[in-house]
Amino acid sequence: MSGNSTKPTLAADAVLKQSVDMPAGSVKVSGIDFDEAKNTNIGAKELIDGMKHMGFQASSLGQACDIINEMRAWRGKDEETGEEQKCTIFLGFTSNMISSGMRSTLKYLVKNKLVSAVVTTAGGIEEDLIKCLADTYLGEFSLKGSKLRDQGLNRIGNLLVPNDNYCRFEEWIVPILDKMLEEQEENFKKFSDKVADSGEVPWWTPSKVIDRLGKEINDEESVLYWCHKNQIPVFCPALTDGSLGDMLFFHTFKASPNQLRIDLVSDIRRINSLAMAAPQAGMIILGGGVIKHHIANACLMRNGADYAVYINTGQEFDGSDAGARPDEAISWGKIKADAKHVKVYADATLVFPLVVGATFASGDNL
Repeated sequence: MSGNSTKPTLAADAVLKQSVDMPAGSVKVSGIDFDEAKNTNIGAKELIDGMKHMGFQASSLGQACDIINEMRAWRGKDEETGEEQKCTIFLGFTSNMISSGMRSTLKYLVKNKLVSAVVTTAGGIEEDLIKCLADTYLGEFSLKGSKLRDQGLNRIGNLLVPNDNYCRFEEWIVPILDKMLEEQEENFKKFSDKVADSGEVPWWTPSKVIDRLGKEINDEESVLYWCHKNQIPVFCPALTDGSLGDMLFFHTFKASPNQLRIDLVSDIRRINSLAMAAPQAGMIILGGGVIKHHIANACLMRNGADYAVYINTGQEFDGSDAGARPDEAISWGKIKADAKHVKVYADATLVFPLVVGATFASGDNL
């Protein structure tokens, strides 16, 4: 079509297809104007506000902060007592969050009584305690495993944990387990039909074990210490899946024939009852797996959570619970159909400190 200035009709129709009018109220994409902000002190809240209309995960992050602030702001009234009610906020995190420096952010939340209950893994329990006894160090993702093994160093991503840390943990925890077993045996002797009828049990539950360890560590840098002090229950349905499980295993040989009894059923009743009693329920979940599902399943008992914020890097193509979006939980009744919910696809260490800075730590007294 050389020399012909007429546009080819087929190409023109394809490239220049007429647009429909955008609906009223459509939000324009925008970002942070740092020229405008340079003369002000821009904090996490202002940063997140400027990211809300960026698109991609920045917008999801802004939505997560809005949902968390709605959880924090919700108020109701007990019909029987007339007392003010607040949203019950479940915080779930995987062990790597405690292994990393995210531990300080999580400590802030429980120290200031900003969440109602915690669910984590065995690693989330033991790493918090071990960090009170010895340090974790920065390394590299590329460090060779066989060489680290020869050096007695354990790698968690790009973090290094000396094996000696676990030896110190054993030295610290064994006398506590001895004492707990002794108390258990004393309680068994006192056990009667009257006590049984009251619903009390003479043995330990995971949440009781964790509370005791938080008390014994007596260290203000510890997440578990503040959970104990502020009576925030910590649930760990996989308590034996880690070094703590190793310690319990070794203790069975030392303590034989009597052994510590840890009752899972009492804890599932406790967390489910907490969810059922909640006037409103919110979930903040960092990571996936057992911690994510344990909270979601508790909320199923109340026909779903009212708010849900997921932060993880999992994807749903393989059908994993970790990768599942909130909409999948709605199909199970674990999140209400009309709930406010979002999933942020990101490494939580990158974004959750920003989230906390823009919400819980923003200075807004909600």
